[in-house]
Amino acid sequence: MHEIGIAAAIIEAGQAEAARRPGSKVVCIGVRVGVLSGVDNDALRFAFNALVAGTDLESWKCEIENCRRRNRCQECGYEFESDVYDASCPRCAFGDIVLIGGDELELAYVEVEET
Repeated sequence: MHEIGIAAAIIEAGQAEAARRPGSKVVCIGVRVGVLSGVDNDALRFAFNALVAGTDLESWKCEIENCRRRNRCQECGYEFESDVYDASCPRCAFGDIVLIGGDELELAYVEVEET
């Protein structure tokens, strides 16, 4: 379950941001998770909550934004979302598309409260 390692890295990023802002408190950390990233959102949320439980970080929240597969047509340049691996362009029906998103796993934001 690699989600525990990912959750630990999210927490470390939050702690690093709080350290850069003395006297501040982390409220929420947002992450973007693509459908092709191999990360299970429920497992990530569970791991995050388990790691902060019973600590001074227990009030932290983790918000997960799901990102769908995004493609670009090599013929006309049209960008579109798709749920299937072998999609053709909905604009020109060309079959040569490239993946441009949906595999991301990134820290989107760290919300801090200044005191």
